[in-house]
Amino acid sequence: MYAYALKYDICNKDYSTYVDVAKYKDRNPNKHDRNKFSEEEVERVWTMKDDPYYQIVLMLLYNGCRISEFLDLKKENVHLEEQYFDVIASKTENGLRKVPIPDKLLPFYQEWYDRHPEYEYLLSTPDGKHFLYRNYKDSYYTTIMEQIGIKWSPHCTRHTTISMMKEHSIDETTIKKIVGHSGAMTLTERVYTHLDVRVLIDAINKIVRERENGKENLTT
Repeated sequence: MYAYALKYDICNKDYSTYVDVAKYKDRNPNKHDRNKFSEEEVERVWTMKDDPYYQIVLMLLYNGCRISEFLDLKKENVHLEEQYFDVIASKTENGLRKVPIPDKLLPFYQEWYDRHPEYEYLLSTPDGKHFLYRNYKDSYYTTIMEQIGIKWSPHCTRHTTISMMKEHSIDETTIKKIVGHSGAMTLTERVYTHLDVRVLIDAINKIVRERENGKENLTT
C-alpha cells in the first residue's frame, strides 16, 4: 500500500518500515485458542451434567460446532428423532452440514428444545432471549468453567471434538463432514462422498462409548 502511495505522490514516507509486526503476533484479539480439554477436564464437565448450562458445554464437546454456529441454531433445523441438526449458516461453504447428536446427549438437546416452546432458537438465556457470543462467554461459560477449574475458551471445545475423534481412529472424511473443516475437503470428498447421517452418529457415539468404557476400566 505504501509502495503505491509513494509511487503516486500520495505520501512521501513509508511508515510501515517502522512497525515491528512480530511483537504483536500473539496479540490478535480474533485469534482462536487451540487448546484441548484433557480427559480429566472432560470428566469434570460430565460430573455437572444435570446443570443445563454445563449441558451446553458437553454438547459443544461432542458436536464440533463453532460457538457462533451453535448459539445461532434454530429449532426448525434440529431433528431430534433422526438425531442430527443442520448448520445452515456458516463462514465457509464446507461449514454447511448435518451434525450428529450422540445417544447419550440426546436428552440434553430435548431438554433445551422444550425449555422455551415459543422460542425459535435451541439455546437461550433464562428469560428466553437469544444468546450473543459475548454475553454467553462472559456471563455463563466463563463463570461455570471457573467453578470447576477449567480455563479454556468456548473455541477449545471444537478443537477437543476433533482431537477426540482422531484419538479414537474416526476416519478423516467423517471428521471433516462432522465439523465442516474450511478448505479441508478434497474434490473427491466434496463431490463423491455422501455419508449417511447414521454413519456420523455412529462415529460420535464411538467417542462417548469409549469414554464410558475407559471409566469402567479405571474403577475395576
